Amino acid sequence: MSLPSTGGRLNVATHAYYFEGGLSERESYWNDNGDGTGCDGNGDKWGPFVETTTRPLVESQKSMLFVEAGLVRDAELPGLMMAAPPHDNGGGGNDCILEIRRYNLKLGYDTVPKFLELYTKGLPSKLYAKGTDPTTTLVTLLYSEVGRLNEVIEVWRHGNGVAAMEQSRAAARQAYEWKIAIKEIADLAIEFSATIHKPLYFLRLGEEGDICYLRLGTVNNHAHDLHEVSYGTRYDMFLN
Repeated sequence: MSLPSTGGRLNVATHAYYFEGGLSERESYWNDNGDGTGCDGNGDKWGPFVETTTRPLVESQKSMLFVEAGLVRDAELPGLMMAAPPHDNGGGGNDCILEIRRYNLKLGYDTVPKFLELYTKGLPSKLYAKGTDPTTTLVTLLYSEVGRLNEVIEVWRHGNGVAAMEQSRAAARQAYEWKIAIKEIADLAIEFSATIHKPLYFLRLGEEGDICYLRLGTVNNHAHDLHEVSYGTRYDMFLN
């Protein structure tokens, strides 16, 4: 789960669920756990906790389904599940931020594939650009499957916070192949936005030891895997 600090609406929690089996697994999950009880074996505590503690704070919710791009696996990027928590050796401690960059692309069946082709060509030069902060990592790249279509999301982790983000952005501007790629990507885009989020990683429920971990979400990167991303104003939910 993460909460935005700037770049858009505030007090909007973002969380994700991972479904290895795609839409059919998602339907089965929500049919079985529609009350929000499916959380790492702590369902008997999680459902009542949500209903009595956080549900009354909800103003609105939105859900979309995304697929993780194949380049995440090919480039050996972490993927959401493997993103290091703020206090791990990724650096930065409490300074850690997530930079979420959204591309809304033109309509067309070939728009997202063309975007991914260009992005894949330019990405190595950006990742290894001289001067990039060592705590900067591209966590994942997702494209929408259900909801607003032709939307692509990048998630970058900056262990040393906004200073790392600014340093890495400056380095990327000198990456020749990336500059060529982003120029062509700009022709595919209708709108682009970037928000800075603070990651939140777990919520403690009940007695000591009863922990429901709120994880950034996926292990598997097959093409049929889905990521459900939800937005809820003033609503702290979980990444699983």
